[in-house]
Amino acid sequence: MSTYVFKFFSREVYDIYRGDYVFNPTLDPIIVGNVIADFRKRKSLSQEVLSGLADIGRTHLSAIERGERKPTLETLYRISVALDVKMSDIVREIENRLPE
Repeated sequence: MSTYVFKFFSREVYDIYRGDYVFNPTLDPIIVGNVIADFRKRKSLSQEVLSGLADIGRTHLSAIERGERKPTLETLYRISVALDVKMSDIVREIENRLPE
């Protein structure tokens, strides 16, 4: 039996045995996708060109930008190299857009 009760769309998990909430951070894939799309548009690149430069499928990049998939670190690194930006700049922008 699970000791946790999950709150839908929340960062908290309730531990029924401890009787307390446990911090459960989540990353909104829509924010991640919007940030990647914004960086791509700033460079005036199409999804097809960026996906080719990053050596990932165009449909995969499209799904990332729509928030249907989260990129792995490897994929995020490939995208950042293809965009000629530091991966940390992308991560920083994602963090800036996260709700408090």
